[in-house]
Amino acid sequence: MPFTLSAPRHSELVIRKSRFIGCVRAVEDRAAAQAEVDALRRAHPGAAHVCWALMAGGQSAANDDGEPGGTAGRPMLEVLRHHELEGVLATVVRYFGGVKLGAGGLARAYTDSIASALADAERVPLLRQRRLHAAVPYALEGLLRRELAAAGATIAQVRHDSLVHFEFSLPEPAAAAFIAALDDAAQGRVAWLPA
Repeated sequence: MPFTLSAPRHSELVIRKSRFIGCVRAVEDRAAAQAEVDALRRAHPGAAHVCWALMAGGQSAANDDGEPGGTAGRPMLEVLRHHELEGVLATVVRYFGGVKLGAGGLARAYTDSIASALADAERVPLLRQRRLHAAVPYALEGLLRRELAAAGATIAQVRHDSLVHFEFSLPEPAAAAFIAALDDAAQGRVAWLPA
């Protein structure tokens, strides 16, 4: 079962005069991850490297940002895999201290930075969400609102036209049963539209 993080976690290590600032946080997708990396670059203009690893949406990515190939991003990615994390970005900002660490030393430093950040992190089970769009007559708005609340759905938008349109998300395992129960309760008067 994949997990995500309940809150961002940080670490800071100094290894042979180089400073490694690690952070692990939940992200939605690669675009959100890239925005976080860009923000780190702006926040740390004097840093030698801003390396990162991402596990999101079943995709993985790693970036060594100028460190020797395979010494930063890939070791960080392996730590995320080891902890079964999904939808998570790991970053390490490195301030070079003047002493070269070698390939093995770099891999250990980046691995330890992320492992330290995750040491006391709270992992929460990741439930995939399914976005749905339902349109109902005004007379069924109250019913749909009650059913959504009971199911723990997250409402993204409600629009009132000739029908009341609800865009919402539910945990994937509960979506099919919710659709069937709502169709039954509304006697087939729910229009399911592409989300």
